[in-house]
Amino acid sequence: MDLIHVRAVSPPDLTGRVEELLAGDPYVLNLIVRRGAARNPDGDAVACDVPTGAANEVLRGLRDLRVDVRGSLVIEPVDMAFPGRASERAARGLGPLAGAPVWEQVEARIRSEGRYAPSFYLYLVVAGLIGSVGIVTNSQILIVGAMVVGPEYGAIVAVALGIDRGDRGMVRAGLSALGSGLLLTIAVTLLFSLLIRAFGLQSAAFDRGLRPVSDLINSPNFFSFAVAALAGVVGIVSLTEARTSALLGVFISVTTIPAAAAVSVSTAFASWSEAWGSLVQLLVNIVVLIVVGALSLRGQRAIWRRVAAVRGGGRA
Repeated sequence: MDLIHVRAVSPPDLTGRVEELLAGDPYVLNLIVRRGAARNPDGDAVACDVPTGAANEVLRGLRDLRVDVRGSLVIEPVDMAFPGRASERAARGLGPLAGAPVWEQVEARIRSEGRYAPSFYLYLVVAGLIGSVGIVTNSQILIVGAMVVGPEYGAIVAVALGIDRGDRGMVRAGLSALGSGLLLTIAVTLLFSLLIRAFGLQSAAFDRGLRPVSDLINSPNFFSFAVAALAGVVGIVSLTEARTSALLGVFISVTTIPAAAAVSVSTAFASWSEAWGSLVQLLVNIVVLIVVGALSLRGQRAIWRRVAAVRGGGRA
């Protein structure tokens, strides 16, 4: 059974209510309350373990008491726990809800990706440069490498969460980072592509118009939409379940960075129709990923609420 460890510092006047909340929940395990043991912030130390399927209601109760505002609240995943009778009873009681995501963890994971440090833009530019080399050398391996290096999916999913939560600031920040980052990437990659053309460094096949890699990127069609939509669904599910291998597959599936690189390369080589097709491909992927991501978040919440209602627990 998957568990999370909850550590809280409770102001003394709240501790009684916090202890009552946690002790009265049949799914809270290993509850420890130490009066006056916490410093910075000062207060009472409270710790417990909670099955992930029951965590949403427990955390909601603690936040309703404003423990996270007046004290502190920390959530940690439990890597390994030996099952005891109490945890076995909890697992049986939760049933299908044992696999429910902890939404606070999911949102924290997405929000951490929505921080746009200078390295975010550096990764974008480097990914664009790698993609441009892959295009002019017809190297699919380099295109895949550019997809993996590019950090743009973190901003895309942050925008999706902002839409789902009605957080306009988060949406604006994500769109601004995406817009400015991709424009910077296209500009730097364009200069690099002009140097490639000036010194004749492109492959002979690319020079003769044999461009299988770029042709795939700059030809948006139904399959572009379908792959972006499917990747958007899998990306959100992998984030909620913390499945990094599936998330890596999403990075390799979506044509965002390669499309930005193709815009620059096609412009540098005066292939205007290809540049336009690449731009359309880029916009289609971003829009579809954002829309499908927001719908997937909302859909998953609705599904788990339905499961909770059927179980009669109301815990998701």
